[in-house]
Amino acid sequence: MSKSTNVVWHDSAVTKEERQKRNNHKSAVIWFTGLSGSGKSTISVALEKALYDRNIQTYRLDGDNVRHGLNSNLGFSPDDRKENIRRIGEVAKLMVDAGMITLTAFISPYREDRDNVRGILEEKEFIEVHVNCSLEACESRDPKGLYKKARAGEIKAFTGVDAPYEEPSSPEVVINTEELSVEESVKAILSYLRDNDYINE
Repeated sequence: MSKSTNVVWHDSAVTKEERQKRNNHKSAVIWFTGLSGSGKSTISVALEKALYDRNIQTYRLDGDNVRHGLNSNLGFSPDDRKENIRRIGEVAKLMVDAGMITLTAFISPYREDRDNVRGILEEKEFIEVHVNCSLEACESRDPKGLYKKARAGEIKAFTGVDAPYEEPSSPEVVINTEELSVEESVKAILSYLRDNDYINE
């Protein structure tokens, strides 16, 4: 519940629909979720470049990047994780209103938190992409050395080790990064966007 009082929403003279029309594409949030090391950031970076090369207005919000600034005061407790995702959802909603396709790459381990973000957006503005990769494969990659630290007890409440990850129940897209390359993953998401009229090609 908001702690602010005497706050009134001011509408713009330019609508989301007008921005979308000028951009020649719909706006939405592409929400990547998956275990650490599954490939969320890598695929989101490649997808952002692919969309940019197609003249799509896009921006990427990455978990580590956001924690350098906007969410630098948050840790990794369940409550802080919930607030982290809530803030990102609100930022992403503003970007959707600005007419952009916004990519977010966060573990976002709790289904309820992801569903809450979906709930603040309009229908079809939230595209959940489950970057599906087994814990064993993610741990073998361990690009940041985080699993090793978690197994050694140096990191507490690490998703997949001693904190849960709740897989999406009905994501719009599933990408298995043990089977698909980065290029194939990007191609699959672009196909979804074309087939569902988010972008025109």
